[in-house]
This record gives sequence, C-alpha cells and structure tokens, in this order.
Amino acid sequence: MPEHDQSYKMLFSYPQMVADLLRGFVHEPWVQQVSLDTLERVDRSVVSDDLREREDDIIWRVRCGPEWLYVYILLEFQSTVETFMAVRILTYVGLLYQDLIRTGEVPSGEKLPAVFPVVLYNGDRRWGAPVEMRDLILPAPQSLEPYQPRLRYLLLAENEYGEERLAPLRNLVAALFRLENSRTPERLRAVLDTLIEWLAAPEQDGLRRAFVVWLKRVLLPRRMPGVEVPRVAELQEVRAMLAERVREWTRDWREQGIEEGRREGLQQGLQQGLQQGLQQGLHEGEQKALRVVVIEALETRFGQVPGEVASAIETAEDPAYLRELHRAAISAGSLEEFRSRLEA
Repeated sequence: MPEHDQSYKMLFSYPQMVADLLRGFVHEPWVQQVSLDTLERVDRSVVSDDLREREDDIIWRVRCGPEWLYVYILLEFQSTVETFMAVRILTYVGLLYQDLIRTGEVPSGEKLPAVFPVVLYNGDRRWGAPVEMRDLILPAPQSLEPYQPRLRYLLLAENEYGEERLAPLRNLVAALFRLENSRTPERLRAVLDTLIEWLAAPEQDGLRRAFVVWLKRVLLPRRMPGVEVPRVAELQEVRAMLAERVREWTRDWREQGIEEGRREGLQQGLQQGLQQGLQQGLHEGEQKALRVVVIEALETRFGQVPGEVASAIETAEDPAYLRELHRAAISAGSLEEFRSRLEA
C-alpha cells in the first residue's frame, strides 16, 4: 500500500477524525441522530479476504438510535478519476453485507444495517465521475426501473475546499485538508499552531503522533523534494523546524512552482506537435508560474490574499506585468499599498 494512503489510513483509525468528518462535512439530518461517542472500528477479522484486501478502506460503525449504522470510508489517492466508482462501492457494500451475515452479526430473519459510503479523494484533477449508480446504467423501459441497482456515495474532494471555507472550522479533518492545500510555509505553520492547541491533551498523544508521521513522511517531502527532513516527534518540533528554515523552503516552493509551470507549458506544446504550440505552451506555463510566485509572496508577507486581489492576479496575462507585480509584492509596505499598484 502506498505510504500516502497508509498515512491517511492511520489518521482515520482514530474516532476523533471520523467524528469530525461526519460533523463537519456531512450536512444531513441523520448525523444529528447518531451517538458519535459510540464510534467503533470494525475488526478486520470479521470481513472476508475480498474486503480485507481493500487496505485503503476503513469501516466504522456508530449507534443511530438502537441500531448500528456502518460508515464505509474509501480513500482514493490516484491521479485519474475512477468513472465506475459507484460500481466499486456497490460491490464493497455487498461484500460487507455478506460478511455481516456470514459472521452472525445479522442473525437470520433480521434486517441489514444501513451503510453510509464516503469517498475521500485527494487527487489534483476535478472529480467528474457519477456519484449515483443509476447514472452509469443505460435508460431502460419504465417497467424495468424497479429492478435496477440503486446506490449513492458521498464524495469529499479535498481540492474543492478553499481556505475561506475550512479556516473557520474547529475540525481536525478541515485542518488536514488545509495542510494538504497549503502552498506556503507560513500557512502550514498557522495550521500547525491550531493542531498543537487542539491536540494538547495526553489522551490525544496517538493522534498527534499520527499527524507528525504523515507530515514527516508524506507532506513535507512532497512540498520540498530533495530537502532532508530531520527527525521530529512532536508537532511543536515540526513548527520550530519550519520557523528555522522558512526562507530556504519558501524559495524552494517558489522555484518548484516555476518549474512545474514550465513543465506544464512544455508538455502542452509537445502535445500540439507544432512549434507554435510549443511557444504558446511555454508562454502559458510562464504565466502560471509567475502568478503562483506573486500570490505566494503576498501570502508569506501579509497572510491570506483577498479574493478580488487573487482574481486580478489570476487574470493577468502579460509576463512583464506579472514580474512587476512580483517586485511590488516583495517591496510593498502593506497589502493596501500593493492593491493600489494593482489598480494603477
């Protein structure tokens, strides 16, 4: 199992994470009816080999009144969007029901428990696959409709949640998404400050260490490729490390953004197969990279960039003008001073 997936699985092996996922991201009335203090991880020994092989899936159950409700969390960290995800979910829910019957969790004559399927998607591309099974089936005569399988899963795509939506939430899953979406050391440090405060109690040692492992093994190496991450055991140590090396890593992140922009432009040009396409691709890659460094310079100096300022930067196309904006972002004494140059 890839280390990124394993780190996420470790985080969601704690009931606080599952409770915050339900509280903060499932906006449905039934969530108010469950007793989150009854959350219980389903033992892997009760499921068949077919489900046990699904190492990137996590199954919990929680009391909803007198009955159990099963929460099936599928962690999806592939670069491509799975068109037939609803079919996979239908299969996994069927296997779960089979195992509950086989092990006697559901005695003969009793009804099966409800299952709530969640797909947690971490890829860069926008998720465009149907979330309902019926949208994958060709239209059939109306009399056949009752015989068609029905299932819907909840999609949580991290790339669809912006900082303005996540930051106000006192929620561990929101903090995880913010860390994933962070593009500057300063923003990462701000989220770490929040986690240090929230996970200060001794009984949260395990979850705190799980965040440290994920930061050390996954997020920081991905943000700073080639930079050796020292041994750390606590969130405070991660934050201190960022404070010591913030200038170096800000430069690394900026250069990484420029290189990604150039590569993207080059790839686009090569795909077009014409010299004109190559030049256009390189030009667009340069534009993207320059926009990134302007916004990151503003975030590093002044914090979150207002939406109208970010929009004006994102729509700028002239590389010379963008380079001028970058110089202004570095030299301006305040965000308002930069805004006045932007509007000039």
